[in-house]
Amino acid sequence: MKKVLILVAIVALTGICIYALSYYLPLQSFSFAFSLNFMLMAGILLFTDTLAHPLQSPYFNEQRWERHGDVYTSFGINGYRKLLRWTGWEKLNKKSKPVNKTIPSLNYLYYRTKQDELGHLLIFFVVLGFTLFVAFVHGIQAAVWLFSLNIVLNLYPIMLQRYNRPRLARVIRFANRR
Repeated sequence: MKKVLILVAIVALTGICIYALSYYLPLQSFSFAFSLNFMLMAGILLFTDTLAHPLQSPYFNEQRWERHGDVYTSFGINGYRKLLRWTGWEKLNKKSKPVNKTIPSLNYLYYRTKQDELGHLLIFFVVLGFTLFVAFVHGIQAAVWLFSLNIVLNLYPIMLQRYNRPRLARVIRFANRR
């Protein structure tokens, strides 16, 4: 019961913050789009960490069309990885979630790829809802920042997790054989 109350509080607090954000910033501005994405990231991170669900859905399994990551490479995922390194995001992420080469640590990292993908997927759809609303009310041009940042801050991270998870699974299988 306590966990449910915490989850409800997280959702309510995130909702209140988003309402305040939409009240004080123009919906079509870069600052709104950027703040919305990072506010949702904070809320979803708290939510998924508190929920601590095992995430065993077949959705997280590698699909036939994803094999070897060619589809993600064609969308420029390696360039996105370089961008994350260049901006310092990867270094910041490794500092907050250090990984060593033990099997439990690799299994935890594997779980985190699922958790991070789920978070970005949820955020993607929430921001898509805002994007469609802004495009409908203010015109398509007004939704450019929401659309653009949704691609960069959510769609690409989803693709990155789906690209990395099969590679990480191979490392784990190899480590378990030793």
